[in-house]
Amino acid sequence: MKKSWIQQLLLSGAATACLAASPAIAETPDAVATQASPTINLAEPPASLDVSPMPVEVVEAYPNLRISRPVIITGAGDGSGRLFVASQTGEVYFFDESDSDVSEPELFADFSDLVTYKDRENEEGFLGMAFHPKFKDNGLFYAYYTTSDKPHVSVLTEFSTVQGSDNQQGDPSTARELLRIEQPFWNHNGGTVAFGPDGFLYIALGDGGKANDPLQSAQDPSQLLGSIMRIDVDQREGDKPYGIPKDNPYVGQSDARPEIYAIGIRNIWRMAFDPKTNFLWAADVGQNDWEEINLIRRGGNYGWSLREANHKFTLNGNGSDARPDLIDPLIEYPHTDDWGKSITGGAVYRGTQTPMLDGYYLYGDYVTGKVWALKYDAKTSTVTENRPISATGLPVFTFGQTDSGEVLVSTMMAGGRIYKFVAK
Repeated sequence: MKKSWIQQLLLSGAATACLAASPAIAETPDAVATQASPTINLAEPPASLDVSPMPVEVVEAYPNLRISRPVIITGAGDGSGRLFVASQTGEVYFFDESDSDVSEPELFADFSDLVTYKDRENEEGFLGMAFHPKFKDNGLFYAYYTTSDKPHVSVLTEFSTVQGSDNQQGDPSTARELLRIEQPFWNHNGGTVAFGPDGFLYIALGDGGKANDPLQSAQDPSQLLGSIMRIDVDQREGDKPYGIPKDNPYVGQSDARPEIYAIGIRNIWRMAFDPKTNFLWAADVGQNDWEEINLIRRGGNYGWSLREANHKFTLNGNGSDARPDLIDPLIEYPHTDDWGKSITGGAVYRGTQTPMLDGYYLYGDYVTGKVWALKYDAKTSTVTENRPISATGLPVFTFGQTDSGEVLVSTMMAGGRIYKFVAK
């Protein structure tokens, strides 16, 4: 008997995904992302935390548009005003982000022959895509997906656009594989890929799946699973089809992978850079009891599977109390009907259509369909607000951001729809 999407989600460990040469000169993401205050349990907030409802609601951005399982929403950073939406099955579409009446988007590329996706193994598929910072000039973009040529294998691949298409059409035949990752199980594939302000590509990998981190990968820097990687796609180093940034934290250590930027990750379902502050925001899906949000910095250890959010994790026999070398999250919320059971990370709003949201990190929960706006004070390194936003109650599948800074959110329900945030 086929299970409902909630049953599938709970059985899979509450995972969300039903699932040029020199870099640009910019502050490194970890330069300002610090944490001085204890983790806030949103179910028992301090009196200082503003939890009043935000006078904002979620409404359909493109009422006539339907894209199956819209797992990626992104601009290309090329000044074209295009918005790209990718299906988990591998089709990538685009349209003018300002065209609210769009119903028939343009097909950018069809990668479905390269991608494996199954409803019963629904954390695989086409999971991440990012455009090169110089996409306008070089036509390069990058995708992270479950390959069709071997079961349970994730690949990171570079593609280019069709010559002479003015970057209007991606070319699957140009695939240049950068990385191949054997996945021990079908769940916890992670999948976000994003270019940082330093010009390097960041890749979020889950711990490999099942439950309790059975391979202990998240605390083992000799493995890539359970980490955030950071690579230089414009260089080659030795036998690697990419370069290693010299300031990656494990460079020069014989017992660690130099690609690793941070460890202690269970299954980040969406991370995003704030284009104004350069902070790297990440939501890590919990297992039994807690969901969490982190600010990622170079060399950070985010605790899994010694800890689940701000708590000792004991189901694998290796739990730990709080330690200086383990970074607890900014916020956490418990697995309850009031909050949710599978966090979906979002992005910091930097658009102009809803000015009151400027600087708020928008995120939600896949199970309850709830959405919140979180405010972080960098001067005091504290969360000052976590305010609910009126939403549809549908599963929050993914968030994305337009080149103009607007934040969008999707659900795979009702044909696959995309929503925006507007003032009430």
